[in-house]
Amino acid sequence: MGAMTGRIGVSAPGRPAADLFIIGGGINGCGIARDAAGRGLSVTLAEQGDLAQATSSASTKLFHGGLRYLEFFEFRLVREALEERETLLSAMPHISWPMRFVLPWSPQMRFESDTPTSRLLSFVMPWMRGRRPAWLIRLGLFLYDNLGGRRILPGTRRLNLSRDPLGKPLKPGFRLGWEYSDCWVQDARLVVLNARDAQARGATILTRTRVADAERAGDLWRITTEGPDGARTHHARALVNAGGPWVEEVIRNVAHIQSSEGVRLVRGSHIVVPRLYDHDRCYFFQGTDGRIIFAIPFEEDFTLIGTTDMDHQGPPGDAHCSDAERDYLCAFASQYFAKAVTPDQVVWTYSGVRPLYNDGAKSATAATRDYVLGLNDAGAPLLNVFGGKITTYRRLAEGALAKLAPFFPQAGGDWTARVPLPGGDFPVDGVEELIAQLQASHPFLPPRLARRLVRTYGTEAFLLLDGAESMAALGRDFGAGLTGAEVDWLIRNEFARSAQDILWRRTKLGLHMNEAQRRELEAFVDARQAADPAAE
Repeated sequence: MGAMTGRIGVSAPGRPAADLFIIGGGINGCGIARDAAGRGLSVTLAEQGDLAQATSSASTKLFHGGLRYLEFFEFRLVREALEERETLLSAMPHISWPMRFVLPWSPQMRFESDTPTSRLLSFVMPWMRGRRPAWLIRLGLFLYDNLGGRRILPGTRRLNLSRDPLGKPLKPGFRLGWEYSDCWVQDARLVVLNARDAQARGATILTRTRVADAERAGDLWRITTEGPDGARTHHARALVNAGGPWVEEVIRNVAHIQSSEGVRLVRGSHIVVPRLYDHDRCYFFQGTDGRIIFAIPFEEDFTLIGTTDMDHQGPPGDAHCSDAERDYLCAFASQYFAKAVTPDQVVWTYSGVRPLYNDGAKSATAATRDYVLGLNDAGAPLLNVFGGKITTYRRLAEGALAKLAPFFPQAGGDWTARVPLPGGDFPVDGVEELIAQLQASHPFLPPRLARRLVRTYGTEAFLLLDGAESMAALGRDFGAGLTGAEVDWLIRNEFARSAQDILWRRTKLGLHMNEAQRRELEAFVDARQAADPAAE
């Protein structure tokens, strides 16, 4: 292996091998691509579908420490995630922002929980079996406030829910509660912005490109892809398998390597219903089965409820929210809300498969959310990425580059902390000022549209509008504030190739448009792609 250090291989006459070839265009793959490209490494990334098409667009959309992981004594994971919240918030204040969470409590609440904490509590105080006492929750929130060196986010406060307006949407039995801080993030946009920044730093990003085969050829990897341009051969000094739920398939059926490491596929489903309450706080609900769910303000007009934890059988791409999961989430939320949440209220569902590292846990809920980086160096290096949380993606990328550092001594050190993503170059508390500036320079914009553009594109909203002086100058109106200018931006700058990419990943405007509007956009994008398939 030593002979390969610092050497640039050649894949074909005149075509140098890449330093890294990354399989997978989710948050881990794109995060690694950005970090590596910023260190001066040459990078190629291939994604079989759209960026963030699978797990990375199906999260609960939170940068959070994972309050419930404290019950499993996952202190290192929680501390790292808590530290990352504010680092990430400062780097992307347009697509991430602080949120306050309300955790209601009642002395009558009982739980069927099998965590290290519940077992210890039942042993020491058997009369508390099946309960989380108020003091235990407050202790957890104290640790949550102090483990991660909080600087920006406000701390926990106690609530009297019988008097506080935050208790109004809840059943009258919930009189005590706490309000604590975490952060919201537009997950699919996070992935795309990492890919864009990687590309700006020299990386090659290939979407709709499947890796069919990878084999070691001397001190290089020879990778065969199938994409819009047909079959192609690439060479790279190191291969990174960030395939997410497909990570095992890549190891066994693409790289043809036997490995004892694997993933546990856990499906997380969410439902979206019309807005259930009129304030901007989220709710953290504890279930009688030991699980938790969130109820979160979503896209101004809706409430997002999730998630489930189910072991997933079958292909990862077939994940969908089952009727049973939908009914479970409705019943769970209805234990807390004064007005029942019913299946007929559900306007949208989504589901993703989390590739958790298979640590042998008894249940999907208990399986670790920590990431594991496995290095196979029996020849040209292969780095396999198992598990991970969206909150710790940047630290995972740093860990991946640290694992590969012996092979790339020329690569620089860590750099991504507080380096803004595209559009995020403004103060963390500067959103309202930026919205005011956008409206002042473009007074024709409806306030709701101006806010959405800033929350989606940040400072790049000014580039998207490109000197327009009227709504008509922004081109075709597809509905819900989506204009021809925005569609053009997404196709040319953000790898969008279909209406689905635009409506459900680059934005969530599919929720605000009717079927006729969605079909009109689909026909437009399809026609444009047929006329200019190479548009970027």
